[in-house]
Amino acid sequence: MFPPKVYQFLVGLFAALGSFLYGYDLTIVAEVVVASHSFLDYFDPSTTQVGLVASLLTAGAVVGAGIAYPCSDRFGRRATILAGGIVFCLGGGLQTGARNYSYIMGGRFIAGIAIGILTMIIPLYQAELVHPDIRGLVTGLQQFVLGVGGVCGSWISYGTFVSFTDNRQWRIPLGIQIAPAALLSALILLFPESPRWLISNGQADKGLATLAKLHANGNTQDPWVLAEFEQIQLQVGEEQELRKLSILQLFSNKANFRRLLLACAMQAATQMTGVSAIQYYSVTIFEQIGIDSTNTLRYQAINSIIGLLGELLLMLIVDRIGRRKLIIGGNLAMCLTYIISTILMAQFPPQVDNKSAHWGFIIMTWLYNFCFASMGSLSWMIPAEIFDTATRAMGVAMGCMVSFAVNTMIGQVTPIGMAHSGWKFYLLFVVCNFTNAVFFWAMLPETKMLPLEEMKELFTRSPWFVGSMDTTKFHGESIEERAHQIAAKETPEHAEEV
Repeated sequence: MFPPKVYQFLVGLFAALGSFLYGYDLTIVAEVVVASHSFLDYFDPSTTQVGLVASLLTAGAVVGAGIAYPCSDRFGRRATILAGGIVFCLGGGLQTGARNYSYIMGGRFIAGIAIGILTMIIPLYQAELVHPDIRGLVTGLQQFVLGVGGVCGSWISYGTFVSFTDNRQWRIPLGIQIAPAALLSALILLFPESPRWLISNGQADKGLATLAKLHANGNTQDPWVLAEFEQIQLQVGEEQELRKLSILQLFSNKANFRRLLLACAMQAATQMTGVSAIQYYSVTIFEQIGIDSTNTLRYQAINSIIGLLGELLLMLIVDRIGRRKLIIGGNLAMCLTYIISTILMAQFPPQVDNKSAHWGFIIMTWLYNFCFASMGSLSWMIPAEIFDTATRAMGVAMGCMVSFAVNTMIGQVTPIGMAHSGWKFYLLFVVCNFTNAVFFWAMLPETKMLPLEEMKELFTRSPWFVGSMDTTKFHGESIEERAHQIAAKETPEHAEEV
């Protein structure tokens, strides 16, 4: 038997396989659609059709995130993950075996539905399973494993690009993505259901047993387990009367609307950092300064490793440093990298062929991707932890839908903007990263190590404008305090051990 927190981490890591699919799919677009000569020769797509391959994935994800909300509340978190994995296998199969471009577009849209389902449900599932002390670490796995998918996608697509000239150049990268989806679908039901979902759906005994398995090696009399179980039951009881009106409650209740606003803003702001523009159109962007497609794919493969290191570092420090400092500092750092990149593109167009400018631009892109971990990881982490049990699935789903809608917009606008504005298009991301930092400094309270059931009190009692205020004074009674009380009733000796 693993120690409880190790077991929670391993469950969260396995669930994050769904995030791997998203990162992999995002990355291979640049090779398969933009750079692969065999793909372009085989299908002969128009410029509009090329753009659709990128945007159909995220358009499908908008639909998938919307579907995931009612499914996860009705059928459970595990069943929703299973459905997402199966749907992805279907979409991946259509793309891999494509005989005409309709297969590619249909497969991308279906795979996008699965991506929407999985990216919505996985951080929610992780947040509902783990101890508050490691919630940032575990929910950070969403972006970290997404980054692992990006690394694999970058190097696999680069390898097939330089190794093959026939259809294997694009069929192999498209086919490999089916394997992790199949593994996730095959094994997810062996892992525990969310105890909060069990308790809120009338299965309190199973919920308590699951909490004990997760946090106390199966001991249902553990004081911490009993305290958390008590908190969940209390919140679920308060929410039962409001469950049928939960959509209305998201907008009519000030604390709920505040959380919804922050979740949607977090997801939209993440996309407006410019990450999707670089992922989808790195070949086009690097051409603006005179770097060819083969070198771009190699530099982007290295970039994916650098981004992964940033995500790993964030996972290790987020529960110590907190969410606010990382978001504010990360956005300011990204803003600086864009300022330098914009100057380089403006001063050294392709015809200048300045190698120093090339390397300056590449290094700024690498630094940007390292700093992006702040928004990339936290955009999944924060929405998953701030809502009540009754509104969590709905709130996370709405945030995901906003993310994919803005992602789709960026995918459509970027090639047009780069074609008509050139380096000036990068000014958009300079402004957005700076305004992101200001917005979250003003509006986002700190949530590190706060149990999920205490979020309601934080967002009810603390002011909307946070600024430099210490919001820990608005926290309610912690699970640890309640566990001490429970232990003290049993035996004073036990209370000292909790």
